[in-house]
Amino acid sequence: MTEDLTGQPPGPAGPDPYDNRRQVLYWRLLARLFDGEEQPALESASLGVVEDIGLPSALLDPGTSLDSVVQRHPELADEFDGLMTPDDDAAGSRDRAAEVRRAALVSKVLLNVFATGSSTVTAEQLARWQSDAGWLERALGGTPGGLRGGRAAGAGLDAGGLGPELAAIEADLVGRMRLREVLADPALAARLTPSMSLIEQLLRDKGNLSGVALANAKSLIRRYVDEVAEVLRTQVEKATVGELDRSVPPKRVFRNLDLDRTIWKNLTNWSPEEERLYVDRLYYRHTVRRTTPQRLIVVVDQSGSMVDSMVNCTVLASIFAGLPKVDVHLIAYDTRSIDLTPWVHDPFDVLLRTNLGGGNDGPVAMAMARPKIAEPKNTVMVWISDFYEFDRSQPLFEGIEAVHRSGVKFIPVGSVTSSGRQEVNPWFRERFKALGTPVVSGHVNKLVHELKTFLT
Repeated sequence: MTEDLTGQPPGPAGPDPYDNRRQVLYWRLLARLFDGEEQPALESASLGVVEDIGLPSALLDPGTSLDSVVQRHPELADEFDGLMTPDDDAAGSRDRAAEVRRAALVSKVLLNVFATGSSTVTAEQLARWQSDAGWLERALGGTPGGLRGGRAAGAGLDAGGLGPELAAIEADLVGRMRLREVLADPALAARLTPSMSLIEQLLRDKGNLSGVALANAKSLIRRYVDEVAEVLRTQVEKATVGELDRSVPPKRVFRNLDLDRTIWKNLTNWSPEEERLYVDRLYYRHTVRRTTPQRLIVVVDQSGSMVDSMVNCTVLASIFAGLPKVDVHLIAYDTRSIDLTPWVHDPFDVLLRTNLGGGNDGPVAMAMARPKIAEPKNTVMVWISDFYEFDRSQPLFEGIEAVHRSGVKFIPVGSVTSSGRQEVNPWFRERFKALGTPVVSGHVNKLVHELKTFLT
């Protein structure tokens, strides 16, 4: 018989208490996710584990929001941040007690986000779920809204494709809410937090709203558009800009004075006796950047699956329309096309004029877009769609090919989301690649970079 380092024979191998505790917590989580009824044995065992490790029993109550838990126990706030992206421990240095604690916190986050029931949803319940989803996004190392393609997104968070699932849950909750009744009550409407799923529902239902309900719907849309615009405007400002145009003399004003260069160039005029530098010439920095008048034509598919693209594109178009020497045109289409250029400076007004849903007819949109091309070499055409045109695929591609060969900078985009999701008809994807115009990644940051680089 072998002996351990103390000289004593090893005892019989028993169950690991830490693994047992983690299993109890995760079995309870699975049971509650797939069956809303409590399992008394699992509930009792989980309560014993949570209390034994010094965590509040509120973590086991599905009716308690994460905001409430953190408000009562503020010391837990930091533990939820990055909770599901823990640092890799060195081999052999696992903190088994910490793993049990993490299992309890993770179970709370997942249960609150994914156990949504099937009954009618109130405005308060939707707001609570949105907040809990924000805690999940924080636990995954992102920011609230980062996975669902919300206004604060843009960090490149992927989390294994979880974003579409969260967006689908949120859309289901919005669909189960008596939205018209909520909008008709200013107190209830004030509890709503604008999100992509909510904006989609508002845009679909705007024709059935009137009076106070319509005013509250417009207020929510305006809030969301303004928040998206703030984020995208910052991204546009940070994007690459044009090279300095040294053919234009620098403006001789104090803020452009290049002090270091002025001193360096006049050092020969230094008087040791007087300890004074005499300046013969002042030097100024070039600040004018090389720009060429450009025309930007944005064509966006407004079918139901493209609502996030519609919101982002209308906001982006308005931002670029504000740049000097950029002439922006905006066209939306489904089976018909509509020229939204007169309202391009106000994305809110554009969205109220859209009619989400239905099929799509790309050739109809191309027929409206092509006459807008005045100087092909100075024109960018951005086409946002999943390009599922069915029997109209060949005519649309032939139109795109002709536009590209005329000298227009053609940029096909699968979608314009904050999460980067996109789906593109493989038939079109291969032909765009062969044409030398590969589909731009669906992340809004990539499109901002592409456009800013070309337009400035």
